[in-house]
Amino acid sequence: AVVSTQSTGLRLFSDKDLIPLPFLQGGKHNLLPRWIAKRRTPKIINQYKEIGGGSPIKMWTEAQGEAMVTRLQDLCPDVSIHNYTGFRYAEPLTEDAVDQMEADGMDHCIAFTQYPQYSCSTTGSSFNGIYRHIIQRQKNGNPTKMTFSAIDRWATEPLLIDAFSQLITKQLEKIEPKNRSKTVLLFSAHSLPMKVVDRGDPYPQEVAATVQGVMAKLGFSNPYRLVWQSKVGPSAWLGAPTDAAIKGLIKNGSKNIILVPIAFTSDHVETLFEMDIEYVEDIIKEFPEANILRCESLNTHPTFIECLSQLVARHIGSDGKTIPQMSLRCPLCTNPTCGPMRGFFSSRQLPEAIAYSGCVKETDSTEADMKSLG
Repeated sequence: AVVSTQSTGLRLFSDKDLIPLPFLQGGKHNLLPRWIAKRRTPKIINQYKEIGGGSPIKMWTEAQGEAMVTRLQDLCPDVSIHNYTGFRYAEPLTEDAVDQMEADGMDHCIAFTQYPQYSCSTTGSSFNGIYRHIIQRQKNGNPTKMTFSAIDRWATEPLLIDAFSQLITKQLEKIEPKNRSKTVLLFSAHSLPMKVVDRGDPYPQEVAATVQGVMAKLGFSNPYRLVWQSKVGPSAWLGAPTDAAIKGLIKNGSKNIILVPIAFTSDHVETLFEMDIEYVEDIIKEFPEANILRCESLNTHPTFIECLSQLVARHIGSDGKTIPQMSLRCPLCTNPTCGPMRGFFSSRQLPEAIAYSGCVKETDSTEADMKSLG
């Protein structure tokens, strides 16, 4: 577990898409990411111990994929669909998933991000990783035969909004009727460094769009705010911080609060440790007069599984068409991979200077593949 956690941290802090800082670059020759990962490992392991010994994200992601594939057998009966799970930093890696799909003879891969709201630091980094891996296979003389397409964001998908609304309503019913309408809905999402936000990353506006959709579905029945969690390091990040916001609301007289993990699709350390322990249990010890509840994660909620299934069925029906946003880079983007990656997933063709003749082509086969990115 120590080796696995440290390896995950090393991949994370070495990701130039996520942390575009010169002193963290240099690949295996730069020892700083290795030092940071080693230093943070004991803290992460202790958090995993607090939530049962490890993260359930792989279990939930695979369960979601399996349930989705079962539903897709009804929605797309003429297409053979398989689920593969890949993660950016933890095993199984996205690159390994692509290799396994190729080895299994899949004809097409749908890179389906499990981040509903797009950020260059999450979905963008994952898609860049897939694109670089495909290019590397080309250079190694082992090109992929699969074609590729992508579902890159789905922040306002109606069934996603419905799923969140149903889970929030379930928590509101636990509040005394006299206090229910005054209960604050505190939507919490993973924060971003302001350096990423300032170059035009769409994530903040897309998270806000999900929140707005949920509140509209609820008829704007409660006061609400969007806050941000999981800051790492001393630099400026999006705020207000979730923990500080909870304490501030309590001090200002709001005693009933429901936390909503609005940018997470399953339980993992950010929900089970940060939210349930640091933001609920610990803050209630400090403010015993408060009533803080945490909305359940989407996990395998039936409406959410239907959401995933409909997204994929619609994508297959459109022959892998991407939305216009996919082709647009951040206004101040300087990442040389982002433009070609977007062109690749939008056109489903490698750049002509890279592609080997005939190795990437349209297929008439009904065999399709579904890849879930955690």
